Amino acid sequence: MPSAEFVVVANRLPVDRVVSAEGEESWRTSPGGLVAALEPVMHGVEGAWVGWAGQADLDLAPFEADGIRLVPVRLSALEVEEYYEGFSNDTIWPLYHDVISSPQYHREWWDAYVRVNRRFAEAAVDAVADGGTVWVHDYQLQLVPQMVRELRPDVTIGYFHHIPFPAHGLYAQLPWRDQVLRGLLGADVIGFQRAQDATYFLTAVRRRLRYEVRATVVTVPEDGTAGRRVVARAFPISINTQPYLELAARPDVRARAAEIREGLGNPRKILLGVDRLDYTKGIRHRIKAYGELLDQGRLSVEDVTFVQVASPSRERVDAYVHLRDEIELAVARINGNHDTMDHTAIRYLHQGFPREEMVALYLAADVMLVTALRDGMNLVAKEYVATRDDNRGVLVLSEFTGAADELRQAVRVNPHDIEGLKESILVAVNMPPAEQGRRMRSLRKRVLEHDVDAWSRSFLAALRQVSAARP
Repeated sequence: MPSAEFVVVANRLPVDRVVSAEGEESWRTSPGGLVAALEPVMHGVEGAWVGWAGQADLDLAPFEADGIRLVPVRLSALEVEEYYEGFSNDTIWPLYHDVISSPQYHREWWDAYVRVNRRFAEAAVDAVADGGTVWVHDYQLQLVPQMVRELRPDVTIGYFHHIPFPAHGLYAQLPWRDQVLRGLLGADVIGFQRAQDATYFLTAVRRRLRYEVRATVVTVPEDGTAGRRVVARAFPISINTQPYLELAARPDVRARAAEIREGLGNPRKILLGVDRLDYTKGIRHRIKAYGELLDQGRLSVEDVTFVQVASPSRERVDAYVHLRDEIELAVARINGNHDTMDHTAIRYLHQGFPREEMVALYLAADVMLVTALRDGMNLVAKEYVATRDDNRGVLVLSEFTGAADELRQAVRVNPHDIEGLKESILVAVNMPPAEQGRRMRSLRKRVLEHDVDAWSRSFLAALRQVSAARP
């Protein structure tokens, strides 16, 4: 394949491999925020996407799918275990999410992380044209920017960090803290979801590496030069709003929303939670708060039903296995205590759904509960807002999400404060229509004006600016 002017590097390709019963192979677009965010960008440029196909020991040549050139990176079963499930999701993920779960530090996991990052970097270098641009994404590939720079100093390199970056007191626990900082500083522009995350990163650079930091610019020492300037600041990500607007207007989707309400017994209010099954999402906290409101008689199942969608996630990682058991036990107890023959307290769905069904759920829900304990952004909050063209519905939003910096008319909560969370749920359930409208109009204005196109334009403009200033 010819070299590409613009190369995205992410852990996963934007498609999933599907093999039919007859053995025929096909590819379908993957679910998930990163793919949804970058797909419109890729269709607007002549580019390539470097990533893993999602199955171990799968050798694939570069190919094209849905108009995007794809460059698969092969991972062995052991590398999936050590690089992905191990270092990425059992070391970095819990550490960067404020040690909600204890991170595990294993040298063999780190070795696999370095090895796999180098393989991604080499694939990117092979794919990119002279003087092209490489945009690296997320915590699985924090070493790739430096590796690409060492191999191809002619290219412009961006890195976007989709999850939080921890405060220095936590980050300093990582045995390979300096190597990761140097890996990230291989980029010309480093993007974070929140200004707070950028500040934490810059603090770590200043304290660990002793590099000069002024405002959002780091000067990285390089032999024979005054140093290379790296910009590190917030570029809050968003969603592609158009599909949500179109689906929310479709009569069949609206009919499905009414059908969902009917199937739940037409309660006065429906509460909704939509998450990956992850300990960072605060699912246990919202279930506990709702259960206590039922126990205290402040809500009734005839009046208010709670729907929790928890799509499967990292099912081979022990922490996630235990989390699923805890949540399902809590749901069973609450339902056992409060269900009637006609009404269920919590409709718990451990499965993923197509976008049409999700939009119908958003339209059916009176209150959206986003109670993450720590979240880089949380695009579900923005999806809910985008669908509510009726200017109704209430968003209850954790102050520990990136979205809380932007969606200021949400009902803000500290999910660790169960009493406060209970009061916020009651406020949301009983909010007058006029106040719902005032808040939702403001929320929708923000989401519709600052969509994924605005995010990508902002980041790529910063990259071009750095590239133009290069000597």
